[in-house]
Amino acid sequence: MKSLKLTFVALSLSAITAFGQQESSPSMQTIFGDPEVNSIGGYGALGLGYTTVADRDALYFSAQGAVVINHSIAIGAGGKGFASKMAYDNNLGAEYNYAGGYGGLIIEPILGWDRPIHFSFPVLIGGGGIGYIQHWGDYDNNDEEYDFADEDSNAFFVIEPGIEVELNLVKWMRMAATISYRYTSDIKLGYKNSIEPSNNGTMIGSEDMLRGFNVGINMKFGKF
Repeated sequence: MKSLKLTFVALSLSAITAFGQQESSPSMQTIFGDPEVNSIGGYGALGLGYTTVADRDALYFSAQGAVVINHSIAIGAGGKGFASKMAYDNNLGAEYNYAGGYGGLIIEPILGWDRPIHFSFPVLIGGGGIGYIQHWGDYDNNDEEYDFADEDSNAFFVIEPGIEVELNLVKWMRMAATISYRYTSDIKLGYKNSIEPSNNGTMIGSEDMLRGFNVGINMKFGKF
């Protein structure tokens, strides 16, 4: 009987040890190591990229923050600010560009988080604004002030799904190459100060001027 009790105790301890090993925190593979991670985390991110506005080349800057749940989904908020290339407008007799920004809720499923290279699928849902802006002035001349004038502006709704290829560089940093498609409600900008008064009220660009692709790089810092 004593031998049977000792056998039972030994088997129980072995089972507890095995269960504990199974329940230990998984290991995230990174380019420079395999640190252990937590099931709840979060990150902040900054990004830079290219897009088009009304068929003009444009740059955007992005920022976002999110809570990462169970390594597999991030929920947070963020946005982008953009500015297009300047171009001469014959109706206004000066150079103008499109500038604005948008932001909102971000939901980001993450696939294969523990692999050094994996995918995520962020979706931004929110709103923003765009303006048609004239710039003048010279930063190099201290006697001349740099300023801008807004010919017209418009608010819009936006939904932007995307795909990111993420690299786990170290436990607290990821780099992501991203591509997304920005779909917005109709943009309605109109001339107010045209050289030819009869052109006032006509549209500046098409209503779908903001719909299009974005490509860029994001740097993420936090606990994943």
